[in-house]
Amino acid sequence: MTTDTSEKGLEDLILNYLIQQGGYEAGSNEDFDREHALDLIKLSNFIRTTQPKVYEDLGLLEEGPRKTQFLNRLQGEIAKRGVVDVLRNGIKHQSQSIDLYYVTPTQGNVKASELYSANIFSVIRQLRYSRAETMLALDLAIFINGLPVMTFELKNKLTKQTVNDAVQQYCKDRDPRELLFQFGRCAVHFAVDDTQVQMCTHLKGKASWFLPFNKGYSAGAGNPPNPNGIATDYLWKEILVKTSLSNILENYAQIIEEKDDKGRKKQKQLFPRYHQLDVVRRLLSDAPQSGVGKRYLIQHSAGSGKSNSIAWLAHQLIELTQGGQALFDSVVVVTDRRVLDKQIRDTIKHFAQVSATVGHAERSGDLRQFLKGGKKIIITTVQKFPFILKEIGDDHRKSHFAIIIDEAHSSQGGRTAAKMNMALSKTDSESDEEESVEDQINKIMESKKMLSNACYFAFTATPKNKTLEIFGEPFKEGDVTKFRPFHSYTMKQAIEEGFILDVLKNYTPVESYYLLAKKLEGDPLYDSKRAQKKLRKFVESHSHAIREKAEIMIDHFHEQVIGQRKMNGQARAMVATGTIERAIQYYFAFKDYLKEIKSPYQPIVAFSGEHEYPKGGKKVSEATLNQFPSKDITDKIQEDLYRFLIVADKFQTGYDEPLLHTMYVDKKLSGIKAVQTLSRLNRAHPSKYDTFVLDFSNDSDTIKESFADFYRTTLLSEETDPNKLHDLQGDLDRAQVYSIEQIEDLVAKYISGANRDKLDPILDHCVAIYQSELDEDNQVDFKSKAKAFVRTYGFLSSILPYSNTSWEKLAIFLNFLLPKLPAPKEEDLSRGILDAIDMDSYRVEVKSALKITLPDENAEIEPVPTLAGGRKAEAELDHLSNILKTFNDLFGSIEWKDGDKIHKIIAEELPAKVSADPAYQNAMKNNDKQNARIEHDKALQRVMVDLLSDHTELFKQFSDNPSFKKWLSDTNFGATYNEKGSRNEKRAP
Repeated sequence: MTTDTSEKGLEDLILNYLIQQGGYEAGSNEDFDREHALDLIKLSNFIRTTQPKVYEDLGLLEEGPRKTQFLNRLQGEIAKRGVVDVLRNGIKHQSQSIDLYYVTPTQGNVKASELYSANIFSVIRQLRYSRAETMLALDLAIFINGLPVMTFELKNKLTKQTVNDAVQQYCKDRDPRELLFQFGRCAVHFAVDDTQVQMCTHLKGKASWFLPFNKGYSAGAGNPPNPNGIATDYLWKEILVKTSLSNILENYAQIIEEKDDKGRKKQKQLFPRYHQLDVVRRLLSDAPQSGVGKRYLIQHSAGSGKSNSIAWLAHQLIELTQGGQALFDSVVVVTDRRVLDKQIRDTIKHFAQVSATVGHAERSGDLRQFLKGGKKIIITTVQKFPFILKEIGDDHRKSHFAIIIDEAHSSQGGRTAAKMNMALSKTDSESDEEESVEDQINKIMESKKMLSNACYFAFTATPKNKTLEIFGEPFKEGDVTKFRPFHSYTMKQAIEEGFILDVLKNYTPVESYYLLAKKLEGDPLYDSKRAQKKLRKFVESHSHAIREKAEIMIDHFHEQVIGQRKMNGQARAMVATGTIERAIQYYFAFKDYLKEIKSPYQPIVAFSGEHEYPKGGKKVSEATLNQFPSKDITDKIQEDLYRFLIVADKFQTGYDEPLLHTMYVDKKLSGIKAVQTLSRLNRAHPSKYDTFVLDFSNDSDTIKESFADFYRTTLLSEETDPNKLHDLQGDLDRAQVYSIEQIEDLVAKYISGANRDKLDPILDHCVAIYQSELDEDNQVDFKSKAKAFVRTYGFLSSILPYSNTSWEKLAIFLNFLLPKLPAPKEEDLSRGILDAIDMDSYRVEVKSALKITLPDENAEIEPVPTLAGGRKAEAELDHLSNILKTFNDLFGSIEWKDGDKIHKIIAEELPAKVSADPAYQNAMKNNDKQNARIEHDKALQRVMVDLLSDHTELFKQFSDNPSFKKWLSDTNFGATYNEKGSRNEKRAP
């Protein structure tokens, strides 16, 4: 008999495994009740076996009104709460509380084990599900105690059908109005072939959103070759086995409530993606084996669902045991995201049997109260954490903690970590003997160590070198110790699987062109480097430049985003600015131009605190400008009215808004900051197929280098060499700014709590030597190395297995000395240059859209830098005329083949021909400037078409370069409208 390579053959494989090795029972179509979408025989058998009295009361022995009432009640509860919640919590019907599933037993609980073994896992093949069309069938359906939890459509590549055909079958042939396919009836629907798996939790016909449920291969999408079977057999051999499926339904799957883009509440069904399930299970498996004290680094791409992974991990860590005892007394989640706080609380309440499981520590004393009150999961921010823990009593210091850090690289500053560790450590705070200075120094050093009574679980998409060395797994490559994450879900895989979008696919740089002119007759000298920076800032923040860029952004959004119905017209844009002042400038420029063009949209501005805005002469805040509270920004941007979010630092990290489609960048970005900022666009949405970046400040090479480190798994090339601290200390000692005796004296006084006036004389004496004995170059060298020592020691002190008293004392001393060391006097030799120049012209040119391709290899980043030192930079003086020439040369205008002729056409021929257009002349007579502008642009378009044959170069710029077209239109309108009035002073390029 030949091998069955058909779809039926794959069906046989899955069915046989589940029944013969997985402990499933075979179901049949005859037992399936289409009116209530359940296996009535399996349901009746389960209730009869486990709850015989209930079985009799429900009338399940025979047809009748009692049986019908129960089935209708069950169906109604599934429709309202979803099948997962009904399985977990049962239902109440009349006087009965009916269990519909028994949870996984804890070790040694015999009664619970007996009840769990009574659960009936079953599978029906070719299930005829339809109430109307009786022959419609799907390939497989899985039931627990007669209630459906999963459906499957299977395809086989050997018969030229793939997982995509299975997806299309769900989208086109499976009517979501059928009872089995309605929301919440099943936990998930799987499309499967022999190489890939996709899943969907809510069937909506053609709008159904399927996502991959694959292991990943070579840091990308798909599944690895399976030497022992079909590539996708992990689905039925790992995921669908009874213990695994029970674990998913008990600890992961759930229905949550959230708001849609119009602010309406809607329900969403969660089912873990493969990488989420994999990382949580691996962590829960490793922690009891490794014991308390281990550190874990999880590198999961932005937008890949870290919030849910953290919530699922936190919930299950509190139930983790080792030797029959709870492994952790409390789980502390450190985050800067309020949404994560709510997400964890919402997730936990679906699983926890006790309502008081989660607490949010916002004020001093909260944590102490939560621990005494029995709260197991405590959420706090990194800023509040050390202050809260400072006031905690000693009872918890013999407890075990799991510390989950969200976005680890921003959460583990040396001082913050030390305060956290000191508060949670086992060190006794009271002793009968008086502590010496050395005792206290030792305590400080120990407090900086990673806690031995805590496990750390650090999540980040973009691990820095410090993060990798603190939390990563060490491994040897030859003689070199390197570090890697415990688990990674790469940006590459997330993009290829469609969990996030590739924000570098449509990256468009914008070149700025300026012409600056002198305002004075002389030609003074200025510091060239400083002057260049000031000139760049001057032109980019000039009100004219802001207005030009704002118009390009708004026109692009209306024409290319809304005009092309991106995201079915739901798309939003973010404007990322470098300063609060520039964000406010953009806000007013956007308001003005949107009003002029009669756009239906409005901007929102976001920045911290109050800021004085020069035009109004008064302080403004985001709330006063937006005219609604700051806390409402995330909700307001989802309303149709608001399409532009103009930000200064806020919302550029951790902000999760799938409606963001386009970003306009007007700030310098590099490294992690570039990745985090542009990644605001990558959140997936059912209607989102691409993103767009228009960048006014950065080049594609810088952006490519920034993303390359985090595209695949990030490794640390080598560990930081602690001997560098010996070298730095030696260099600092040789400068003779301080003596060993002065260090000892200051540290002893500080430790004993001496008043400030006892410390300053020691420090001031050192400052005097620094100023009198060191020349400027040596001052720069000393201060640079002192900073490097403090920075490196602050990092190494947390991970070195040993302590060094002299390093600790020097670090304490330098932390006091550094703020007192004056910077070398540097005269600003560029002062006054902005008063000596004026902006003669400004324009920007939108370049061609690029697809930035990233290297397909793991990146290695260098360890924490320990080199320091240097000398004072010399000013490079140059004449103002040369500085302006250099600056203007950097931003030259369009190079025309026949520049003189083009200038003449722009200055003379175009205005004359456009002015002669009858429709434009009539519009000007009516004294309606807005209508005149519309007719002018139409006339200019007609004139440019007439010039096509003779002046192709000019027509091409007009057609292909939006910024040139806008400039030319503005210039020509200014030259032709109301000729007796003032003319636009823009000059041709």
